[in-house]
Amino acid sequence: IGDVTGHGLESGILMVMVQTVIRTLLASPRIEPGEYLSITNSVVFNNMQRLNSERSLTLLLADYQNNTLCLRGQHEEVIVVRQDGRLELINTQDLGFIIGLEANIDQFLSQASIRLENGDMVFLYTDGVTEAENPQGQQYGLERLCQVVLSCHHLTASQVKERVIADLHNFIGTGEVLDDITFLVFKQKQPGLPLSRQSRLVGLN
Repeated sequence: IGDVTGHGLESGILMVMVQTVIRTLLASPRIEPGEYLSITNSVVFNNMQRLNSERSLTLLLADYQNNTLCLRGQHEEVIVVRQDGRLELINTQDLGFIIGLEANIDQFLSQASIRLENGDMVFLYTDGVTEAENPQGQQYGLERLCQVVLSCHHLTASQVKERVIADLHNFIGTGEVLDDITFLVFKQKQPGLPLSRQSRLVGLN
């Protein structure tokens, strides 16, 4: 999940560029996931220099294997809700660096591993969710998002998705959507089985 600076065609081109790089790396089994961010940053930085563009992005890569979600890259805080209702916030500031600002970001790269048990849920989002505004100019905020996710964590990923969308629509009301609103819901099913996943792109600007 990523978030490019700015809006419009130039930002859209950068996101397509990043998706292409990641898809290419996924199709190259000899390249380790730990190298993805470094390679992606190098490609983006060189292309942005060539295009004389100042666009950049935050980018978080989530790699799931054997009930463990490995996170790499800098983005918004990751919300984890355990099956018993415990809520954890994973700060990603020390897991990476903004993509496209520096030629080499290897010294900033790290990873965090989250062990998932049956019923545990992970919620990823862009700042378009937490910074969504109501007609009075108030922001939705991380606290409200956590409360909504926590209140319905026992439901399926699809149902959680719908609850969050409904609460966002109710909060925004007649207000204007000023930024992309994107989030991903992952929920661990029975041990040994893959994650169920639901994603939603609510609005584009």
